[in-house]
Amino acid sequence: MWRRNLSLRVPGAALAALALTFLGMPGAAAATEANGSSDPGYVGFRLLEAPLVRRDDPRALKYIVDHLKPGTVIERRFEVANKSDTGRAVKLYAGAAGIADNQFAFAEGRKPNELTRWTSVKPSVLTLGAWEKTEAKVTIKVPATATPGERYAVVWAESGTPPDERHNIGSIMRVGTRVYLDISDSGEYADFRIKKIVALRSKDGRPSIVAQVHNTGKRALDLRGKLHLWDGPGGLDAGVHPVTEGTTLPPGGSGRVRVEGLNRSLPTGPWAARLELESGMVRHSLSARLTFPEPGGMSTAWMVSSSNRPYWYTGVGLLASSGAVLLLFRYRSVTRHLKT
Repeated sequence: MWRRNLSLRVPGAALAALALTFLGMPGAAAATEANGSSDPGYVGFRLLEAPLVRRDDPRALKYIVDHLKPGTVIERRFEVANKSDTGRAVKLYAGAAGIADNQFAFAEGRKPNELTRWTSVKPSVLTLGAWEKTEAKVTIKVPATATPGERYAVVWAESGTPPDERHNIGSIMRVGTRVYLDISDSGEYADFRIKKIVALRSKDGRPSIVAQVHNTGKRALDLRGKLHLWDGPGGLDAGVHPVTEGTTLPPGGSGRVRVEGLNRSLPTGPWAARLELESGMVRHSLSARLTFPEPGGMSTAWMVSSSNRPYWYTGVGLLASSGAVLLLFRYRSVTRHLKT
C-alpha cells in the first residue's frame, strides 16, 4: 500500500456565465460571490486508486493514465468532499477533452467524444451535507472493436447555484481529473527528445531559456523539469530554476518549454547549463554551454551531452485490468490552476 497526496480544491463562486474550472493539480483559493456574500467554500476531488504498475508514475497519482487492450474494463474510485457550511448537490460526469496548441484542453459542459461514450460515473448526482465527503466510481468499458490510439477526457464534479429571485447572478464550478487512455494490442511506448536550448534576453533585459522538445512516442506528455546554471563568470552558480509547466505534447508533436524568472542582472556568461525534463516515468536531460545575448537577442546553446532514459511500458493493459491499488490521502492547500 502506498500513500500520496492528490487533493484538489476549488473556489465555490463564479459569475453567472463564467464557470470556475479546475483539474489535474492540487489547489486552493478563496472567493467572494458577485452578490457580496463571503466565501461559500469549495469542493474537493481526489483519486483513491491507480494501477499498481504505475505506482512510480507521478502523472498516475493525479490523473487517470492507462494503456488498455480493446475489450478491457477498468474502474477507479475517487472522493468528492463538500468543504462548506451548507449542503450542496454535485453532478458527476465525463466530458470531452483534447490537446490543442500544446495544451490539455477540455470542452465546455457535457460535450461528448469517443472516450466519454465508453465512460460512466456512479452515482451521477451526490447530495452532500456540510463538510461531508463520499466516494464515487468511474468505469471505462473499451469496446472490443476500438481502434488503436490515445483518447482524452475529464471526470468532472460540478456544483452550482442558479440565479433566483434574490440573486440575478448564479455560480457554477467544476473540479476533476484528466483521463489519458491509450488503446492497442501491443505494449505502450512513451519517449521524447530535447532538440536544442536557446538563451534569450528580452528588450528590457530579462533573461530566459527556451528548449525545443519533440514527442517521439505514442503517448501525450505533460512536461515538467528544472534548469541548473553554474560555472559562470568567476565560477558563479546561478542555482536551479523550475520549468514553466503547462506544455502538453501530443504523440508525434513538437513544442517549447520555458524557464523564466531568471535574475535580470545575470551575467552574459558563458554558463554551464543542465536541463532536466520529465513526463511521468520518462526522463531526459541535456547539458550545454550557453551565453546570454544582448537585450532583444537570442543565442543557441552548444550541446555538451545528453542523457536519455526512455521508459517502455510492456504488458500494462493486462496488469492494469487486473486491479488497482488503494491510495490513502489527506487534503493540503497548494494553489495551482487546472490547466497548468
